[in-house]
Amino acid sequence: MSAAASRSAVPVPFEEAASAALEDAQTRGNVLRATTSIRARRAVVVSEVPDWAELRLAGEAIRDSALARLDELLVALEAAVANAGGEVHWAADAREANEIVVRLVSATGARELVKVKSLTTDEIGLNDALAAAGITPLETDLAELIVQLAGERPSHLLVPALHRSRREIAELLREALDRPDLPADPPALTAAAREYLRAAFLRARVAVSGANFAVAETGTVCVVESEGNGRMCTTLPDVLVTVMGIEKVIAEWRDLAVLLQLLPRSATGERMNPYTSLWTGVRRGDGPSAFHLVLLDAGRTRALADPEGRPALRCIRCSACVNVCPVYRQTGGHAYPTVYAGPIGAILQPQLDGERGISASLPYASSLCGACADVCPVRIDIPRILVHERAKVVRGSKPGLEGRALRLLARAFTSAERYERAQGVARALQRPALRDGRLRWLPGPLAGWGRSRTLPGVAEQTFREWWEARGQRT
Repeated sequence: MSAAASRSAVPVPFEEAASAALEDAQTRGNVLRATTSIRARRAVVVSEVPDWAELRLAGEAIRDSALARLDELLVALEAAVANAGGEVHWAADAREANEIVVRLVSATGARELVKVKSLTTDEIGLNDALAAAGITPLETDLAELIVQLAGERPSHLLVPALHRSRREIAELLREALDRPDLPADPPALTAAAREYLRAAFLRARVAVSGANFAVAETGTVCVVESEGNGRMCTTLPDVLVTVMGIEKVIAEWRDLAVLLQLLPRSATGERMNPYTSLWTGVRRGDGPSAFHLVLLDAGRTRALADPEGRPALRCIRCSACVNVCPVYRQTGGHAYPTVYAGPIGAILQPQLDGERGISASLPYASSLCGACADVCPVRIDIPRILVHERAKVVRGSKPGLEGRALRLLARAFTSAERYERAQGVARALQRPALRDGRLRWLPGPLAGWGRSRTLPGVAEQTFREWWEARGQRT
């Protein structure tokens, strides 16, 4: 198991987990090979679109417009879902969302359910909440199933088991499925997982999904995926519960025409998703007989209130920024104390958490190279928001020795009288270390800094003093 990978392990700050991750050569190799492959596929399919730049501008405008009208659109979405026979539930935070889902599932009497891959349910820790209530959730996305069987956290927004090799996956499935003869061959591994999951689909009475988008105009919810498991989950069970962050709402059906061109190309390097599932409420004899939509805030309105940080809510969870990030490629996703790994997690999670706790240092998990902004399909200027989030951390933290020293200097520089007094003090303090007009060493915590630099001493006489000594007056 990779460092910091266990679902039950207490997350540690990025700077600590990254040090351990850098020692894991195998995981680093797996991550590098996978992200390199995805980037290459993306580059090919993006180059085929002559109006890609215009599509990105349109995607940005659609998402910004929805965020600007979020209150209005959410009310419209609730009304449209209700008119179509569904029910909407509002959750202020993870605890409320988990309580709602557990209550809805418990009311059916089901003790297990099937799940569509969902970053939002990972964010709120829904699987743990269900397990604590005696309900067994089964991940049906193959990569999510692998991660669940291994007892790990996902390591990538889109490819949760990206950190594991084919050999490791084969060993895991042999043990979990009691198939000791299972070869490490992708078709064989997929067939074994399909056989295991098919039985679960057929007996499931309840399913839980996330959502890529929800259309306020019609109450339609959209899930895109590549394996067909999402389609099985959203059509076969009697009850479907969807947990969605409130920022996922869009205004009109036609907005999907733009976003569904941007998402698959940026995410998996595909021209279109193999499966795009769209449903609107319930219909007798067609799909689930009950549909519940849980709208989750969990810090999103806080992010919305910050004009500089708000563009992070445009994110359509494609993971393009993750795949190009030099920091992520070296550490992998388990170094991040959040399901939103990579650059987007570094700006989104601190806002969701209110710049406190374990995610506060995430904005520093970046070289500010700008590659993430170049590939973002909805043009989020991630480096700019990283700097903005770093400034919040600085403003909210107590200054260290360096900070206190700089504040003293700033105070001295704002007054001519204080500045001249400070010069006099500096002249006196520097004498033991002064040789030929140069400071040869510095005391205490400055010693290491001074060893690699030759610094001029403070002049014994300022220009003003020199000028006045010559009988001049200023």
